[in-house]
Amino acid sequence: MKKLITTAVMVSALAISATASQAGEIAVIVKTTNSNFWQNVNKGASAAIEGQEGHTMTFNGPASESAIADQVSLVENAVNRGVSGIVLAPSDPEALVPAVKKAFEAQIPVVIIDSGLADNGKQYYQSFLSTDNCAAGQLVADKMMSEVGTKGKVAVMSYVAGVGSEVGRVGCFVERINAKSDIEIVGPFYSQSQMATALNQTTDILAANDDLVGIFGANEPTAIGMGRAIVQAGKAGSLTALGFDGNTDLQDFVRDGTLAGTAVQGSFQMGELGVKAIMKLLSGEEVPNFIDTGVVLATKDNIDHPAVQNVLY
Repeated sequence: MKKLITTAVMVSALAISATASQAGEIAVIVKTTNSNFWQNVNKGASAAIEGQEGHTMTFNGPASESAIADQVSLVENAVNRGVSGIVLAPSDPEALVPAVKKAFEAQIPVVIIDSGLADNGKQYYQSFLSTDNCAAGQLVADKMMSEVGTKGKVAVMSYVAGVGSEVGRVGCFVERINAKSDIEIVGPFYSQSQMATALNQTTDILAANDDLVGIFGANEPTAIGMGRAIVQAGKAGSLTALGFDGNTDLQDFVRDGTLAGTAVQGSFQMGELGVKAIMKLLSGEEVPNFIDTGVVLATKDNIDHPAVQNVLY
């Protein structure tokens, strides 16, 4: 997935750069503007465009992530007004394919960020920028083992079984623990990304396993519910809890010691590297098929460092 784009796509990219205006609008279209996560993408995109003479950047998205038709319209409108390039976080992998195809046919380069487009749309964009969820799961596993050692019981609080990010994130966490330690994995348990469900599940697991040494909440609502259950059970700080994502609730849990850390996706980098990839394509340069936008482990010791603050939201 990380191989450089093929010669055929490069020819297309060169054709795009030859016909599209070198100086023009780069449209960044995200799932919704009503989210600190996506505003962090905006910050990264703004940082990338700063000082780039002749280039401008617009940032847009629908009122909610469920307003898929509105996002399709935003992409189509960008194509119709002849933007130089598009950075897109598709809300629906299938529904956005026809709009991205229109951009391709208009020789407008597109890079996809955060969530993938469906397989039947892969020929219409030039690069995909996202978190390497397997690497993220391994990072959390390494942190867990550094805190608890190589023995004991660790519970895994997951979200939706079989979702691509979950397979990588949770699967690689468990594989790493099994390969590097004698830790017993309890779970995974699936919250369906519902905070209240995660809270109830964690409450039950803590009651049934008073010898737990660690617990991992694998996405934002799951980790928040897990953290609240730990606090309610009076076990904050008595076991190693690790989360995933970086909203203010999880930041507070890190600061007060409920969580030993939380892994945060590079939302700033998605915007920054997405815009930079478009500018490279417009100048005829190669870009990789896949760009890992990274993950940062926020802990009490580093949470105020600039590199960590850039990804928190």
